[in-house]
Amino acid sequence: MAEEEKGKKEKLSFVPNVPNILTMIRMIAIVPLVILLSKWPVHRTLSLILFLAIWLTDMLDGYIARTYNQITDFGKLFDPLVDKLFQTAVAVTMAAIGRLPIWVPCFIICRETLMIVGGYLLLRNYEMVVYSDIFGKLATVFYVMALTLLFFIPDEPAWIRHVIFIPGTALSVVATLNYARKNIDNIKSRNKSTA
Repeated sequence: MAEEEKGKKEKLSFVPNVPNILTMIRMIAIVPLVILLSKWPVHRTLSLILFLAIWLTDMLDGYIARTYNQITDFGKLFDPLVDKLFQTAVAVTMAAIGRLPIWVPCFIICRETLMIVGGYLLLRNYEMVVYSDIFGKLATVFYVMALTLLFFIPDEPAWIRHVIFIPGTALSVVATLNYARKNIDNIKSRNKSTA
């Protein structure tokens, strides 16, 4: 049992390659971004530059990891985790300054809490790690695109700020249902093989 726990920790330990370093830099950069956004609209341009830099870094580390065979279990787990932190932090801050409908951060927080709790239970009980799939990645892209538009669209009409988040929200629901389906199937397969 101790050997299994040691192997699990080693598998998810930080590997200091370029993609993982970029992931950590991206996580650290979320703090100054939130500070800049909270002073809206004084630092709008600087906030936008940092926001886009974080997003582009996310695409860059994924490209490097795939192209140069630097994919690690740490990266597969923490890259989407940092994406979730990024989306949640920006959505909550944008809602706090009145640029974003409150239902958006509420939905994101509820959905990510469900994913984190579910992922923790799967890891603890079945040693299964939940990785992002195509629906989750597409949801992230649509959310980030919608958040980017918030830097440009006017305060009125307010309904625009609701509509631009519908595609990302719909894809998030699909991704969550798909994660549930896949992991239920995996658990059933494991139970059959151990029966």
